[in-house]
Amino acid sequence: MSAEIRWGIVGPGRIADKVVQDFAVVDGARPVAVASRSLDRAQAFADRHGIDRAHGSYADIVADPDVDVLYVATPHPQHHALAVAALRAGKALLVEKAFTATTAGAVEVVDLARETGVFVMEAMWTRFQPAVVAMQELIADGAIGDVRSVQADLGVAREYDPVDRLFALELGGGALLDIGVYVVSFAQMLMGTPDRVVATGSLFPSGADAEAAVLLGWDDGRSAALTTSLRYALPGTARVVGTAGWIDVLPRFHHPETIVLHRGDAEPETITRPPLGAGYAHELIEVTEGVRAGRTESAVMPLADTLAVQAILGQAAEQLGVAHAEAEALG
Repeated sequence: MSAEIRWGIVGPGRIADKVVQDFAVVDGARPVAVASRSLDRAQAFADRHGIDRAHGSYADIVADPDVDVLYVATPHPQHHALAVAALRAGKALLVEKAFTATTAGAVEVVDLARETGVFVMEAMWTRFQPAVVAMQELIADGAIGDVRSVQADLGVAREYDPVDRLFALELGGGALLDIGVYVVSFAQMLMGTPDRVVATGSLFPSGADAEAAVLLGWDDGRSAALTTSLRYALPGTARVVGTAGWIDVLPRFHHPETIVLHRGDAEPETITRPPLGAGYAHELIEVTEGVRAGRTESAVMPLADTLAVQAILGQAAEQLGVAHAEAEALG
């Protein structure tokens, strides 16, 4: 492998446009190729961002010998087939959240990653934000005692459009996979895998979930109350409550700059930790350094956590009557 880790971008959409700009502050990594099902679209992205090569199919970038890592930013149902093909080709992966459209799809990808020993990570940038890292350190130091409860919400008001990715079931549409993954991953990061999942909500005419309230329960009495929506806006706040205090994560909690520590009779303590770049750099650094070091997964966003989160999302979707499926073709 070259000293420079060479990246390929798969799916030149809105999120990829933002993420690729943070390579400017990542040492030893460079995007060298981009792929879309439309060569014109891939070429336009390459021209915008100074990328060497544009591919008109996903299969072509998987086969590109000068790409070490693929960043997968296609609609959720396409992640599974792309990841499987990439792993068989020996390509490391950073896969946008939600990791896959189904729990079974995630299990298959993770099993193959472990079998091949190729680095794979879900692109949950929240876990790498400096403010979230500071929160984790406070909790580990016992600043709020034992964590007993997590509350988190994330929602946006979007006008319903049945052909838009956010609402089309065949494209993985719905609140849970698109933004609900943030509230679920945040709770799972802090409290582990729950023993029970209870969800309620409503659906769009397309069959995709419009909103969901998800209650996670643990046998020892801990709980998480999570809310997500594409029907109405939510503040994007989170609160972590322990036996000796609590921490508020100020909006929007999935990429915060500020947390506020409350404990005992002490005055609230405000802690601000700005991100590097636009905030995506941290996950790009994690993957780049992991691949260079020969690691197979991240300690911060391990594959076991990805599977746990995907299982929670799957149970919630099933309770709401939402049936997601993986795309069969690589494209």
